[in-house]
Amino acid sequence: MAQALVLSGASSRTAAAKEVVASVDRLIYYAGWSDKYEQVLGNTNPVAGPFFNFTVAEPMGIIGIIADDAFPLLGLLSQIAPVIVSGNVCVALASEEFPYPAIVLGELLAVSDLPGGVVNLLTGFRKELVPTFATHTHIRGVNAVVSQEEKKQLQLGAAESIKRVRARKRDDEIDWTGEKAQSVYEIRDFIEFKTTWHPIGA
Repeated sequence: MAQALVLSGASSRTAAAKEVVASVDRLIYYAGWSDKYEQVLGNTNPVAGPFFNFTVAEPMGIIGIIADDAFPLLGLLSQIAPVIVSGNVCVALASEEFPYPAIVLGELLAVSDLPGGVVNLLTGFRKELVPTFATHTHIRGVNAVVSQEEKKQLQLGAAESIKRVRARKRDDEIDWTGEKAQSVYEIRDFIEFKTTWHPIGA
């Protein structure tokens, strides 16, 4: 993976090695949340009546991901991991400028224990694919690093197809290596909450 980052021109040999280590740490972080996020984000709601009230987390379905050009491996995995850890599947558009690390990642995932179809990686031009991500009715949410114009396009398309959009500005320097780049709240952004009422003694 480090060699893929170097060959693509995304980073130097030393920086690539650090990005791979950070990527492994990011995957371990979200793997640790896989059996805990429901207890943190779900709830038993207090009610005055002869019943229980539970709120549980459920996956949304298919999530579209549009990756940042900065940190083409770590940034991409930082967007994919919180989406799939909660049971969603994703269609991810790799960095347009540095797609090679995502291609190598796709080859690694194809021979891993990850079930087929959970992570679907695309390469291509953002200007051609952003409108499809925005309006495709099977995509239930979008996690994107986009320009201001692309953000507007995503929000307008999402309003028509009723999908959740989490858009971060592409122009901002996102610190993918920092602690703020990983959180249980990244998982929360792409789950839905279902509340169940259950009578006591029935």
